[in-house]
Amino acid sequence: MTENNVKQTPKQLLWTCAAIVLGNFLLAFAVAAFIIPSGVIMGGATGVGIIITHFIPLDTAAVIFVLNMLALAMGYIVLGKGFAVKTVASSIFYPMFLKVVQSIPGIDSLTDDWLLSVLLSGALVGVALGLVMRVGSSTGGTDVVNLVLHKWTHLPVSVTVYLTDIVILAGQVVFSNPEQILYGIVLLVVETIALDRMMLLGQSQIQIFVISSRYEEIRRRCLVELEAGITMVCIETGMTGASQRGVMCVIPPRKLFAAQTLIQSVDPNAFFTITQIKEVKGQGFSKERTFIKGPGVEGAPEESGKK
Repeated sequence: MTENNVKQTPKQLLWTCAAIVLGNFLLAFAVAAFIIPSGVIMGGATGVGIIITHFIPLDTAAVIFVLNMLALAMGYIVLGKGFAVKTVASSIFYPMFLKVVQSIPGIDSLTDDWLLSVLLSGALVGVALGLVMRVGSSTGGTDVVNLVLHKWTHLPVSVTVYLTDIVILAGQVVFSNPEQILYGIVLLVVETIALDRMMLLGQSQIQIFVISSRYEEIRRRCLVELEAGITMVCIETGMTGASQRGVMCVIPPRKLFAAQTLIQSVDPNAFFTITQIKEVKGQGFSKERTFIKGPGVEGAPEESGKK
């Protein structure tokens, strides 16, 4: 179900299952409520399903299920049993949820505004794929085909993704009008942005790196007054070549003003950079902070990556 074989705790396993189920449900909802009714072109197994059902009057969910099973079988033969296990959940859940959502009365008439449909569906698809990919799983379908092509041709996976999507989108261009094609491009852009945001979604923090001759006092006061984990970095100044230490700390955005004020009160000439980081893992952030007696600082937070 996931991309690695590391044993998960019950809590991690529960989150993995929930993310896969929720991700596939959101994907099915976006396709049933907005994409299929508007006729906007899209890639993936759904796009192949749309092409087939346009020429042959079949149930879209059933077609996608068959396509996913064929892709899964191909993955099992070419990529091995381990890969098939990782993708089997989404290969079954997505077409199943699509069938359920399509049976909801009025689901295909929520809006007549194509732009609204494209924006909502693009955001939902991006979030859905992000949820599944964050836990190391795959959505199946053409994802499997892309990896098989990668193994056979040794082309980068990104290239095989573009090639398959171009073929699928081109197949829909035949029976789509120019407006549907243009909206399909907008859908792809919104989906990509939402996916990128979802993959980087986490506890956004601020990283400050300070270079000052008074690094020891800055270190001590950041530990005590800001309760920030500190990493001391050995550096060499560019102009004089003198050995020195830099102070790096990660703090919540709400403490940024206090941190700047503290640094400048200690050394008005201090050089420091401020960077926004998307996600932080570890003690004090994703894990509970512990306290120890730091060097020269009574009851200071444990230093992260102390050197």
